[in-house]
Amino acid sequence: MFHRFFAAVAFSASLISLCRVALAQEATSQTVEVTGAPIPSPTPHDDWKAKLNHIMSEVSGTQITVTKKATVIKLEQQPTVVNNNEQELFTRAPGLLITEQHTPGQFNFSYRGLGNPQESEFVLGLQDGLPISTDWIGFPTIYYLPLPQSVSEIQLIRGGSSLLYGPEPAPAVNFVMKRPAPGTPWNGYTEQIGGTDGLYSTFNVIQEAMGPLEFRLDSGFVRTDGQRENSDYWLWQSNLYLGYRPDEKQLWALDVHTSRFNGGDPGRLTLQQFEADPEQSTTPFNHNWVDRYTVVLRHEHDFGDGWLLQAKGWYTHQEIDARSLPFVQDEDFDNGGLDLRVRKNWGDGTMLKGSTLTFGGVVYHGEAPFTQYINPDPGASRDATDGFLRLDQDRSTDYQALFVENIFRFGKFHIVPSFRLDHETVDVDTNTGPFGAGSASADHWVPLWGIGLGNDFGHLNETYFSASSGWRPTRFFDIASPFQNLTESNRPDPFRSLDIELGVHGTPIRGLWYDVGLFWMEFDNRTETQQFSTTEFIIVNSGSSRHRGFEGEVAYDFLASDDQPQQAASEAKDVKQVFQQTRSRFEGMHLVLFSNLQLLDAEFTESSTGLEGNTPAFAPTVLWKGGVTFRKEKCFDVSLTGVYASDQYWADSNQPAVDGMTGVVTTPAKIPSYKIFNLSGDWYITPHLRLIAGISNLADEKYYSRVFFNGSIEPAPRRSGYAGLSLEF
Repeated sequence: MFHRFFAAVAFSASLISLCRVALAQEATSQTVEVTGAPIPSPTPHDDWKAKLNHIMSEVSGTQITVTKKATVIKLEQQPTVVNNNEQELFTRAPGLLITEQHTPGQFNFSYRGLGNPQESEFVLGLQDGLPISTDWIGFPTIYYLPLPQSVSEIQLIRGGSSLLYGPEPAPAVNFVMKRPAPGTPWNGYTEQIGGTDGLYSTFNVIQEAMGPLEFRLDSGFVRTDGQRENSDYWLWQSNLYLGYRPDEKQLWALDVHTSRFNGGDPGRLTLQQFEADPEQSTTPFNHNWVDRYTVVLRHEHDFGDGWLLQAKGWYTHQEIDARSLPFVQDEDFDNGGLDLRVRKNWGDGTMLKGSTLTFGGVVYHGEAPFTQYINPDPGASRDATDGFLRLDQDRSTDYQALFVENIFRFGKFHIVPSFRLDHETVDVDTNTGPFGAGSASADHWVPLWGIGLGNDFGHLNETYFSASSGWRPTRFFDIASPFQNLTESNRPDPFRSLDIELGVHGTPIRGLWYDVGLFWMEFDNRTETQQFSTTEFIIVNSGSSRHRGFEGEVAYDFLASDDQPQQAASEAKDVKQVFQQTRSRFEGMHLVLFSNLQLLDAEFTESSTGLEGNTPAFAPTVLWKGGVTFRKEKCFDVSLTGVYASDQYWADSNQPAVDGMTGVVTTPAKIPSYKIFNLSGDWYITPHLRLIAGISNLADEKYYSRVFFNGSIEPAPRRSGYAGLSLEF
């Protein structure tokens, strides 16, 4: 299979060379410094510095985000996030639903009621614009996230994300890693934290970027005994960055990301077990291991005259091993690809001043062998090969895409048409399986389109409209399931999506940010799980669903107000002097109240499995997040945040789980509403010594947000606390 990958590599290398020649011919003496961070592009209406604390630049490097609904979470503007607290990490991410588990062996996100959150199968996760999915096409699950201490910002891109990054309808969640700014002298950082349930967390950094060579190495380790029996785990991660700048217009960089997870699996509970003792374990011997290693080579070159080239090549090896009695299974994933993007700013001297063209392509290949043994030994190691071989599969995927997007500017009005052509190939060869040996494959061409409209009006306000298509790729389990015998007639096709966003955002007064809008999403040819028993199911194209509603966010910094204080004649001679004296007392301080809200109305409009009129699972009508932050740089940063989710169905059938023998309801049809509060803070004792502390689930809410197909429950974490110190040197 790798011959196709190597051919694609050779083709892309040739394309890069041709692009470099073409761009060099049009280069001018314009000087633009290339950095490791996303490169902002100057546009006539992209000078609102305040809005960049909340959304991305209209053109960020080679990516056009204007008219797309996008949110940016700046981690430097919130206290340190500790111990797998995704609810706190994504408090500023409107509409992103987090379903929690005790160990960070997998991560569970969903959006607007599309699909089960299990392992984030319907959300595209990215690290510096490259996929962190286990296999981008065949197994689009998330078993790895970078530690928050290593992340600079998180970008949440909704409408149009498939046009920027490829498969999965919405959203794309991109983790932008920290790197030293040019001119950074040698410095270091160490963080030591302890907490309840045997928590110990450490994170350490050394970095330097004084000359043409740049360097950063960070490493983090977290361990805990866990709140439930057999929920102990340890996690180790490290990130290496090496950069070389032959001149101020070029950057060559190498990134190495490593992660190892080792943790217990406490299992799922019945509702009665949850109510009696949510800390118990029903699977005291189950265990999970996840190892991931990624190498990325990047090149960025600003050729002048508005031309920018960004090229990335990457390779990832990931292992997911599990002892889930009576099975021991091993899944290996080797994948990688090339991503090439070019940007050209154009239109100067014409009525189209500020226009931008981007285009490029990506190739990807993955290999993913899968073996599963029946081995009831509670002490079986992760690489045990004794026992009965139940499953042996060779799996592979190939994916290619070409895309083009352009901003046409007409003064304050802009139009953004987009086109992308995706191609996937999925192959599964079953050597040994419960339904015999055989081969299965899928091959799909998927054209995608988008159109965006925007208009800047008033004082720093902008309307936006976008209509864009997306799709969900064919998974390995869609064509060769270990749980059900699939034939050509019952292998599902990818489903398609249409996402329409209409809204307005801006910073009309100092300290205020708002973004309010309406959305309408259609999903055709949906793939759904059809259950036959506790162990047998198939994936079928069940019909269509419609998701519509309101999504808005607002933030206001009370210490950045433009309001003038009243004149105090006894203390000052004029209003200006009073104002300056008052402002100086709060210089550098921020008291920010923020809130975001999603109101969702989701419904199956067509269904071949009897779901028409039902509400999709994991689609709460109300999802609210918000809080208040009081901070001063290099002094203190304290936040109280909260999340509220209204009750929601856990199954598309909208039916409860019922005991087949007694007819007794074992799990209600809806997950009860829940609310969580988190209190956290960083306090600088000296300019270099900092106290870090916090309490997660402050009110000790007893709740669950994860329910599985048979009605089994995974309890959410209860209250926990932590405290520690960090030192900069």
